[in-house]
Amino acid sequence: MKVGSNLEKILTAGYFAATGELGPPKNADPEVVRRKAEILKGYVDAVNITDNQTAVVRMSSISVGIMLLNMGIEPTIQMTCRDRNRIAIQSDLLGAAAFGIKNLLCLSGDHQQFGNHPMAKNVFDLDSMGLLRMVRDLRDAKKFQCGEEIKGPAPCFFIGAAANPFADPFEFRPYRLAKKVAAGADFVQTQIVFNVPKFREYMQRVGDLGLLDKVYVLAGVSPIRTAGAAKYMATQVPGMDVPEEYVRRMEEAVKGIPKEDKAARKAAWEEEGIRICVEVIQRVREIPGVAGVHIMAIEWEEAVPEIVKRAGLLPRPQV
Repeated sequence: MKVGSNLEKILTAGYFAATGELGPPKNADPEVVRRKAEILKGYVDAVNITDNQTAVVRMSSISVGIMLLNMGIEPTIQMTCRDRNRIAIQSDLLGAAAFGIKNLLCLSGDHQQFGNHPMAKNVFDLDSMGLLRMVRDLRDAKKFQCGEEIKGPAPCFFIGAAANPFADPFEFRPYRLAKKVAAGADFVQTQIVFNVPKFREYMQRVGDLGLLDKVYVLAGVSPIRTAGAAKYMATQVPGMDVPEEYVRRMEEAVKGIPKEDKAARKAAWEEEGIRICVEVIQRVREIPGVAGVHIMAIEWEEAVPEIVKRAGLLPRPQV
């Protein structure tokens, strides 16, 4: 045990982990956080708090993480390289650790041109590899990035990274994961998995590199909410691989329902989207080396309890 977080304990004990995700609001309303968190409570082992996702200004990940701790929910805060230099990152991590936050996901961050402040100056003082190494050294060597010794308690995190098994070139993706593991990643959460056969091949290659004994792989999954969303992910999102079968199923889910009946069409799409997500979970669970799933249902947290129930992931283990 490196940190002793709930997520680490579950993975170390060999249980199939389930984590969720909470998107902070674009305002200062704490009730939004509390409402979303209550939906997820008891259904996942830890909740990721995104860090200004899509480069849009939102309530800070660390502040939301503290709120979750006070609610008895384990957070996994995200930290991007886009908005902070190494001084600010280390300062924030000292603060997060002081409040008892134990899980951290290290990310490069979406470019600011995609967000609501496209003219903002990005930082990228470190890349994701450098961030992983820095956090590992804070914990294991008790040293700041500059090499200065930390006198007193050092921040200790169960360190996570992101991985995209589907980006080109496909053959390179396992080697990129190997670099992140060497840099300090204890667990990895992947891009959303829809193409299960390709993900199975990725996991085989990861295993061939001997990485499955060094890192816990959580497969990213997500419920599709509309046929338009399925088509958009399949054709417009780089690094996303959505088989035509799922696009067709989402389109056919509303077959025979008049366009005027928006409520019925919405319900039919959401039911099929949840059904597909559950199927993917059941299939990836059979792949050797998959240690759990990371359920991404941003702004649709209500879907998570149903997904977890149908996928047979209840009750969550107590460790």
